[in-house]
Amino acid sequence: MEVHTNNGKRESVSLARTLGGFDATMIGVGAMIGAGIFVLTGIAAGVAGPALLIAFLLNGIMTSFTAASYAELGSLFPNAGGGYLWVKQALSPLLGFLSGWITWFGHSIACSLYALGFGHYTADLLSRLGLIPSSVETDVLAVGLAVAITALFTYINLHGISETSRVGNILTLSKIAILGLFVGFGLLSMARQGDWVSKFQPFLPTGFTGVVMAAGLTTIAFQGYEIIAQCGEEIREPKRNLPRATFAAIGVAVCVYLGVAFVALGAVQPSIAGMTTWDFLARYEELAIIEAARQLMPLGAFVLIIGGLMSTMSALNATIYASSRVSFAMGRDRNLPSFFGEIHPIRHTPQWAILISGTLVALIAVTLPVKSVASAAGVLFLLLFMMVNVSAIRMRRLRPDLERGFRIPLMPLLPILGIVSQAMLLVFLFRLSPESWYIGGLWLVAGLVFYAAYAARREPMKEPVRILHQEIVSTRRYSILIPVADELQARLLGTLAAPIARDKDGEVFALHVVRVPKQLGIADGRFVLKHGKPILESVIAQAKELDVPVNTMIRFGRDVGQAVVATARERNSDLILLGWLGTTSSEGKAFGSVIDAVSKNPPCDLAMVRFRQREELREILVPVGGGPNSSMALELAVMQAREYSRENGFQPHITALYVVRGDDRRLVELGNRILAKAIAPFDYPIEPRVVAAPSILEGILRQTEESNLVVIGASEEGFFEQLLFGAMPERVARECSKTVMIVKRYQGPVKSWIHRLRPGA
Repeated sequence: MEVHTNNGKRESVSLARTLGGFDATMIGVGAMIGAGIFVLTGIAAGVAGPALLIAFLLNGIMTSFTAASYAELGSLFPNAGGGYLWVKQALSPLLGFLSGWITWFGHSIACSLYALGFGHYTADLLSRLGLIPSSVETDVLAVGLAVAITALFTYINLHGISETSRVGNILTLSKIAILGLFVGFGLLSMARQGDWVSKFQPFLPTGFTGVVMAAGLTTIAFQGYEIIAQCGEEIREPKRNLPRATFAAIGVAVCVYLGVAFVALGAVQPSIAGMTTWDFLARYEELAIIEAARQLMPLGAFVLIIGGLMSTMSALNATIYASSRVSFAMGRDRNLPSFFGEIHPIRHTPQWAILISGTLVALIAVTLPVKSVASAAGVLFLLLFMMVNVSAIRMRRLRPDLERGFRIPLMPLLPILGIVSQAMLLVFLFRLSPESWYIGGLWLVAGLVFYAAYAARREPMKEPVRILHQEIVSTRRYSILIPVADELQARLLGTLAAPIARDKDGEVFALHVVRVPKQLGIADGRFVLKHGKPILESVIAQAKELDVPVNTMIRFGRDVGQAVVATARERNSDLILLGWLGTTSSEGKAFGSVIDAVSKNPPCDLAMVRFRQREELREILVPVGGGPNSSMALELAVMQAREYSRENGFQPHITALYVVRGDDRRLVELGNRILAKAIAPFDYPIEPRVVAAPSILEGILRQTEESNLVVIGASEEGFFEQLLFGAMPERVARECSKTVMIVKRYQGPVKSWIHRLRPGA
């Protein structure tokens, strides 16, 4: 992404791509295997009968036509953010506005479906536990719970909280496992029953019309692949991984849907004599899968309720921020009022876009039944998909020169088949639920009126000036990466990094990571860049005093630690210098999420500095225990002292310390030999000192009282040791009243693993 600075120079913003192909696939699978399979299976079975299997298979085929368009456009524009901007670029501003208008409302309706699913599942659970008073109607309670969960996730998104990709993957795999158990128990039940084939007769009780209506009703359950395209800017190697993830997610979802529908139709025993299984499932509507699980599995109802609650909550959270992203983008482009494009100054979330989207979701949940909600969402998404298919055809003709990671085969046949199939589903959805057309039609008319009265007269919001220092001053063989979060940290790290860089004839590379909450697209982090300039200028000022070249970068990312590691790998950094001010709000973390994440898998040498009151550099203490980390500690101490003496004409004193327990003469002699060997390679005067103390920690802390800087090597710990730098160095850093630098030498992936697996190796 290019930006222009005040002096007219072009510079680039770096985006941290953290999602692999598996993560992207799980995002799509998680969105598709969500409330749709839990809430809609019973309703759709009543519409199509056993031919629900054909409806799901047909949906998978028709979805693949449009998925091919998403895969090509997503690999072509991995930073674009989905259908809204594709249609706007390929067709016209009006159709672009309508696609965004449809996407916003479609996601809001889908979110209402998930909220209602949560409400009905929770109400059913409370009913089974006997916790609902007889005076309270279950349906009313379900709607109330839907509004409550919507309010909760609106609040969560307003505060920038969201599940990480790892948590999302665990939730998705858990849902698949629960449904896999359901299918497994169902198949065992069918094998015991013997004559299960009769339950699928007649196979087409409502004819092909019922099949198509069921496919239209469940269309919403197959639209999750669209979210993969919206995450394109976060996917590593998007030209390859985005198309693969799209089709893999559809394949997994179709297999799961077919398995669930097959056992629900073939294994369930209707409680009323002569009733077909599909009529029995339709009778329970959104709770049909729970009733089926109650029959087929031990504690099946409770297990499926838990799975349904996990699915609806995960989908609800994802869809609220997807809905707010679209409305935020439209507000930023002045297609909606400008306050939709505002970002909270502290939390960096699109506050009004989230709040209004959440309110819209709650209103839909209160006013419409589940069947109408699902049908209306299907109508709107089908219209959006038709426009995306047209955009894929149009973009192939407009820009055939652009590199595509995936090219739709048989172009334009597949997009045309997608358009025709979606038009057919729209017609049959009218027969199933006329009100879904009325809802969609009213929203489109309202959009046209709004566009004519407001959006067409507004210009897109100008992007803020984004001043970045990405000019490469020079390229040096030795590079020190210092991640900086604020001006104080930048000044402190700059005073330590610059002497090392000068001594090595190297460079300082300052990195400021803008953490972008999931409620915004990664590229939208540019709206909060203004705080980065003074931070980086602090590093530059420190380096200029020693005439050290400084290169700087501002990077967008979801996870600051991952962004730091990725930058170090890309830049082939030799040393990462991390600052710790002594506090952390991260429960269970040693130094805070950023230092912990970098320390566990560093791609180069690593130094962590615990800052105390700044003092003139007169005395440097280096506790020595032997090994590569102690050698590195001495090396960095010598660099600091040597450069300080050049600038100030005063030579700091370095003490290499070895602590022995008790006063055993043999241990003292061993300490002297270790120190002599450790300081021999250095041409700077270093005083070896062996002291006796009741404990090593106490001996070190006593000697630090006369020091201004303590540099200590990380101790080697076993694989199951939870402390990042070893117990002793971490205690020194926490308890010492002077600035402490803990260092860890990178020895390559093999040696690093050996050292972690074998204590003392």
